[in-house]
Amino acid sequence: MQKILVGIKRVVDYNVRVRVKADGSGVATDGVKMSVNPFDEIALEEALRIRERGEASEVVAVSIGPEEAQQQLRTALAMGADRAILVKTEHPIEPLTAARVLLAIVRKESPDLVIVGKQAIDDDCAQTGPMLAALWERPQATFCSKLEIRGGTAVIVREVDAGLETIEIDLPAVISADLRLNEPRYVKLPDIMKAKKKPLDVLELGSLGISAEPGLRPVRTEAPQPRSKGVMVKDVAELVSALRKRGLA
Repeated sequence: MQKILVGIKRVVDYNVRVRVKADGSGVATDGVKMSVNPFDEIALEEALRIRERGEASEVVAVSIGPEEAQQQLRTALAMGADRAILVKTEHPIEPLTAARVLLAIVRKESPDLVIVGKQAIDDDCAQTGPMLAALWERPQATFCSKLEIRGGTAVIVREVDAGLETIEIDLPAVISADLRLNEPRYVKLPDIMKAKKKPLDVLELGSLGISAEPGLRPVRTEAPQPRSKGVMVKDVAELVSALRKRGLA
């Protein structure tokens, strides 16, 4: 296997408390710490491990977003990606548009494997990977918790409701990474400095012949309702009595 392509998305850091804009038009991002989507970090880590085992020769990180997304791609380069590509746009990107952009990059780069996070923590759609596989007309494996490359095939363990499912698919293919696939490495300062010298190409979305015109129109964004305070009880009898009063026992 020669090349692995990894999708990277810029999202609000998972440690940051998400706040909704006062007008309800979306999530406030001004002055908020942004990071690589955690599931995409897992996808990148798996690609790097495959390369380190000698089963691939190059790892390319791809992101779609504003100029500032270069920061997240530099993080990917610091983790160990060989080079990065930013498809620049200031417009919000829906999963189908993201899949079309990744398909355009796939046709240019001809990777043997594409790995993405199973979902992004900002929209939780979990659609980009399957959509890319459908457009590319190649096999896919979602929610991957273990991956093994055997020549021209990949053996994947998937987490499903009934337990674990093991499947084998031909390469090239699209795989989405689940939480338990691995634990991403810690980025050290020397790696951050080295990443500044690695190639990062910037393409305009329009140059790919793809429109960012949205198919969905968000009506309103609302914060979840605050939880009511808990009630302290002295013993089991009082607990059962309180549950009965609420019609729960």
